[in-house]
Amino acid sequence: MLHVIGAGLPRTGTSSMKAALERLGVGPCYHMFEILTKPDHVDRWLPVLSGEPVDWDEVLDGYRSTQDWPASHFWREQAAAYPGAKVVLTVRDPHGWYLSMRQLIANGPGRDLPDDLPEPAATVFGSMRRLAPVMELIVASTFGEGYSFRTGMPEEEVAVAAFHRHVAAVKESLPADRLLVFDVREGWEPLCRFLDVAVPSGEPFPHLNDSEAIKKTMERLVQGGDIISPFGPGPA
Repeated sequence: MLHVIGAGLPRTGTSSMKAALERLGVGPCYHMFEILTKPDHVDRWLPVLSGEPVDWDEVLDGYRSTQDWPASHFWREQAAAYPGAKVVLTVRDPHGWYLSMRQLIANGPGRDLPDDLPEPAATVFGSMRRLAPVMELIVASTFGEGYSFRTGMPEEEVAVAAFHRHVAAVKESLPADRLLVFDVREGWEPLCRFLDVAVPSGEPFPHLNDSEAIKKTMERLVQGGDIISPFGPGPA
């Protein structure tokens, strides 16, 4: 049963939000790193391609909150499926977001790879290839037909317009008491007030670098290391 639905686009502080929600007891939180560390989770997401209603209890089994694609793309469906859940829309400067998304495309799972990948890397990148139709659906829905991870980010004007369009759609679709528009630089107070939980005493709000985390993870994989989530172990 979801308690918090993440509606923000990738690279809007979603890694920091995952860590924060789990610290506040609203976890485990589903994030793209769950798929990277558990390749069999790809099978959870393939039903979204069918066009039929999705059983979100099955897709998000074991999790109490969501952040990041692919989960955050389906915020509208999850909000309908879990009417008691609150929604957090993470935002940031859209031009900084654009540069971070470009870095994701360059360093993420869609990067050019050598033919002789070590086994752990081959497993992870193989799962990303299986997930590719889901991600292409998300990219085309976000930026417009003709755009994909394979061709890279659209020009900045198109991407920033999509960012603003997404933010407006979330705001217009949900009542104010159910939605928090949140910049992670604001820290604990707005988030804790919205979730009606105590602010962690003496603890700074977690600030994880999404782009740096994915870059280091991919480099470690290609060099023959195992993938390690920056959040530690999640549910089995």
